[in-house]
Amino acid sequence: MKEELVYTPEELRYLALLAKDYPTQAATFTEIINLRAIVNLPKGTEHFMSDLHGEYEAFYHILNNCSGVIREKVEILFGESLTKDEQDDLLTLVYYPKEKLALMEQQKLLNDGRTRTILQELLRLAKLLSSKYTRSKVRKAMPESFRYVIDELLHARPDEDKNRYAYHAKIIDTILETVSAHEFIFALTALIKRLAVDHLHIIGDIYDRGAHADKIVDELMHHHSLDIQWGNHDVLWMGAAAGDLACIINVLRNNVRYHNLEILENGYGISLRSLALFAVNTYTAGDGIDPMVKAINVLLCKLEGQTIMRRPEYGMDDRLIFKNFDFDKGTVTLPSGTYELTTKDFPTVDRSDPYALSEGEAELMAEMKRRFLGSERLQRHIRFLYSHGSVYRAYNGNLLFHGGIPMNEDGSFTEVLLEGKKYAGKAFMDKADFLARRAFEQRDEYSLDYMWYLWCGYDSPMSGRVVKTLERSYIADESTWKEPQNPYYTLNRDKDACAAMLREFGIDSPQGHIINGHTPVKVKKGESPVRADGKGICIDGGFCRAYQNSTGIAGYTLIFNSYGLRLKSHYPFTNVESVLQSNTDILSDSVQIELEPKRIMIGDTDTGKKLLQMIADLKRLLAAYRQGYIFEHDCREW
Repeated sequence: MKEELVYTPEELRYLALLAKDYPTQAATFTEIINLRAIVNLPKGTEHFMSDLHGEYEAFYHILNNCSGVIREKVEILFGESLTKDEQDDLLTLVYYPKEKLALMEQQKLLNDGRTRTILQELLRLAKLLSSKYTRSKVRKAMPESFRYVIDELLHARPDEDKNRYAYHAKIIDTILETVSAHEFIFALTALIKRLAVDHLHIIGDIYDRGAHADKIVDELMHHHSLDIQWGNHDVLWMGAAAGDLACIINVLRNNVRYHNLEILENGYGISLRSLALFAVNTYTAGDGIDPMVKAINVLLCKLEGQTIMRRPEYGMDDRLIFKNFDFDKGTVTLPSGTYELTTKDFPTVDRSDPYALSEGEAELMAEMKRRFLGSERLQRHIRFLYSHGSVYRAYNGNLLFHGGIPMNEDGSFTEVLLEGKKYAGKAFMDKADFLARRAFEQRDEYSLDYMWYLWCGYDSPMSGRVVKTLERSYIADESTWKEPQNPYYTLNRDKDACAAMLREFGIDSPQGHIINGHTPVKVKKGESPVRADGKGICIDGGFCRAYQNSTGIAGYTLIFNSYGLRLKSHYPFTNVESVLQSNTDILSDSVQIELEPKRIMIGDTDTGKKLLQMIADLKRLLAAYRQGYIFEHDCREW
């Protein structure tokens, strides 16, 4: 006879609350059976991408082709029954169903027979992709309007009795008769893409350089399951949206520098007319430098300088080089020598107080701040980054962050002074995350200043280098542009150092990895994204067109499925029109990085551990029912 279980009052209160969801013994053991089945399924596929940098079209296509996974599944299913051209046609339909169907209609390629074939092919593809999920999860992933019909069709079997199979065939007949095939195809292609990627990780830097980061965020806001680790370009926009002037001027500089004014003016409704007028009325264009660039550079020097002087703990006094300008001679003196400036045009600089804003500059920045704070779409996008993002994340045995952890050359974690207290390692990363959130919620000066530091600080987990913006802006001699990096960026190539970092975050698995971006992998020069004997993986492969000449590729996707890790290297994307007209796809090379010693099941994942705990709790509830500590209830009583 089993020994009677003992319950604490606290546990009984918890079990009583749990009983509201499972009010009977039958409901309880049914859920135990269900959860037991789930934890024994293969884990879902995770995709990791980083450094998107506003390259919307390439990102959108990779989102649609699921980093080439859809193509692999089509080749498995139809490699012998469809020609290469027919497979490409089907793939383009999955990627861009509305556009492809419209083109096929225009070319008079659609009839009932062709549409029936398309439906049958899409159903076969959806069945293959759904095989690793529970029927309940697949049903929830279906578009609601077609959920019942798709569920019926996905579970049709050729060897069923003739009546049942005829019933499934009749459903397709009815879809064709009611002229609802297009909508049904849209629903099926959406389901296929959703099932191909169970969870998406964006390892930072959605913003800047490319023109349409706002469109990328719109797409991410509709994704079914994702997380974001903030990059330095992301926190810069987050700080600007919270009203920090040093962040705002850097956002303006980046977008003027990369000729991306569209995202500000059209994407977020932030007019630059006042800035343009101020620049034209204040600066000359005689030395070949755009007056707007001149105005921004001076404002950047002043506003960053004010932040540095307010925060001596940042240790950035050496960045106050504006005070070393000889504005009349047009030179600047650095420890390495005296250099000629690219311009002598400094009409707003008070020689006795070079970091003070002029009256016109103060008015201009007050207006810019109002515009950033008043952009409803920008504020909505930044709130999304906060709700789905963080400085780092430990997920399924991997440690994800954009840049690095501040470290000393001996491999120890740097102690960073924040609000009068020193933090290192995980405690530092948690404090940085806390301050970033406080900046947006409370907008206090300390937290806002720290948002700027996260953008460009030597001990920032997103930056990790001495940023030489002023040298790049005013000195032609490129020897002054070199940006020393935090020791992390050397240590992250050492297996033991990476293992120590993983342990700091509670990851002690032989299959644990650090996954980040931030530093482009120069494949052309023989660099590898896989470092430290596989413990570190950098997936910045150059989504940004500006980097593709040096990287030699156009981005990475790291894929982690139940069998292990593989890396997809993408080649440059042309455009959507080319895909539709010629079935052009992004070409990708795939390399297996690591095979798991045994297939990973959901029970082995972070989610699985929570489910196993839930099973244990439900078993306690079931025992409490059977021993009379908790009584069963009719659901209607609740």
